[in-house]
Amino acid sequence: MSTLGRGLHGHVLDTLGLEITAGEYPPGSVLRTDELAQRFDVSRSVMREAVRVLESMHLVESRRRVGVTVRPKPEWNVYDPQVIRWRLEGADRPRQLRSLTVLRSAIEPVAAALAAKNATAQQCAELTECALGMVANSRGHKLEEYLVHDVAFHRVILSASGNEMFARLGDVVAEVLAGRTHHDVMFDDPDPAAVTLHVQVAEAVRAGDATRAEQLTREITVGALQELDILAP
Repeated sequence: MSTLGRGLHGHVLDTLGLEITAGEYPPGSVLRTDELAQRFDVSRSVMREAVRVLESMHLVESRRRVGVTVRPKPEWNVYDPQVIRWRLEGADRPRQLRSLTVLRSAIEPVAAALAAKNATAQQCAELTECALGMVANSRGHKLEEYLVHDVAFHRVILSASGNEMFARLGDVVAEVLAGRTHHDVMFDDPDPAAVTLHVQVAEAVRAGDATRAEQLTREITVGALQELDILAP
């Protein structure tokens, strides 16, 4: 597909994804591909490709002689990073952030304990490097730079757990952290206590102290929930 085709496809997909997840098309709504192709001024092949992606996310289903029907919210693939991104763009952002942060609080402490038992020397080194990167960018309103190291840190924790199910949540956690930054649900500079906790988690994992790694990571997630109480009540 040409660059132009990819651009059109991306525009159609993002627009419809945002509208569906924001409730502009309630469950049961029927979307006609011909009408949508006219609306976006795109070919039917571009429209069908966008619909296929939405179907893969379980946001819609195609029915012969009916059209494209919006599925009920409980059927959506809420772990899909793009669905998460769209939902964070909408008015339901505070509840969505809280839901995802509660998920983190249930998963990441356990993952950190497993990482303390299973992490390789390379993963321990990466974790320390990420934590130091967070420290280096924790002052001076450098949230984008901080985010890069923060995301990498939590990806390593989930991967180093040795549990492939936890590791697959790396993209989900990345979207949560990015959403907080890009939607101003962060202080101008990260909480110094949270930054220190990340350094201590890296040390606990390197030392093989599963109990301490789990406790410290739980403190990180509790702190994230408390920030939401202030910034996104």
